[in-house]
Amino acid sequence: MDFAGPSYVPALLAAPLLAFAGWRGLRAGEEALRRFLERERWAAGIPGFAPSRKRLRLGLGCGALLLASLALLGPLVGTTERAILRRGIDLVVALDTSRSMLARDVRPDRLGRAKREIRGLARRLRGDRLALVAFAGDARVLCPLTHDTASFELFLDEADPARNRVGGTNLAAAIRESLRLFDGRTGAHEAIVLLTDGEDLAGEGLAAAKEADAKGIRIFVVGMGSVGGGKIPIEEAEGKEAFLTGPGGVEVRTSLDLEGLRRIAEATGGDAIQVESSPAPLDEIYDKRISAIARREFEGTKRRVPIDRYQWPLAAAFLLGLLSTAMRERKP
Repeated sequence: MDFAGPSYVPALLAAPLLAFAGWRGLRAGEEALRRFLERERWAAGIPGFAPSRKRLRLGLGCGALLLASLALLGPLVGTTERAILRRGIDLVVALDTSRSMLARDVRPDRLGRAKREIRGLARRLRGDRLALVAFAGDARVLCPLTHDTASFELFLDEADPARNRVGGTNLAAAIRESLRLFDGRTGAHEAIVLLTDGEDLAGEGLAAAKEADAKGIRIFVVGMGSVGGGKIPIEEAEGKEAFLTGPGGVEVRTSLDLEGLRRIAEATGGDAIQVESSPAPLDEIYDKRISAIARREFEGTKRRVPIDRYQWPLAAAFLLGLLSTAMRERKP
């Protein structure tokens, strides 16, 4: 058996302490009577006197107190199935997995830092649902909206440039795929977070942002990368690290387009922040902006919970207390 309030265990000492004090009191009373009357003459000397009734009344009182203390502990007996109601928002995280996210102008690299930020957010959420979209030249859903952050993190591990079907960076595809994950009611309880280096090669990100704004859904952006940019590593050749090159063999340098990202976010009433401007930029956006979004109540998973049976010992304590109060110490 388990208890709902184990901190109240010391309350169980009240009954034996009362029993000890009561027993000492009865003994003291009997000692006082013995000075005047022999035990065999008590009944004759004191009309209706019944020492056993005093002991029984004390026992009933101590039993009532013990049961009341047990009720305070809250004995848990049996289980029942209950639906867990949660209040929160639906948040889709769209993660850029294009090859440019492997640049190391952010440690350990842009993609690694983005994953670290997302994990930190997932582990601090309470009640919100998360979904994950990975995108490059197209977008794909890795994890639908869920409260299961452990599963969400497993899918996050699968986000990698090697799994991309189309190269490039298509912010519009990421936004539109994210929009499809929402239930389409009002958008008042929903948001999209983009983690990207901002090179919108398809050039339709702003148009897709306006589609989100029409549905009342805000977009928040974390710009992964530095303005100075970085080179894109590729598979090592002969044990030496190589970098992606363009026409003429010049190494490609990818830089963050923060202004373009800011225009996308502001088109929906959202905000954009550069990863280098904060030690935890995604947490900062969540605390200052996303957490202000109105939350709704929705039913989560069902789980079995123990039943607090405090009524049982409490009812027995009440009954014993009544008997103790009603009992007379002398025979009628």
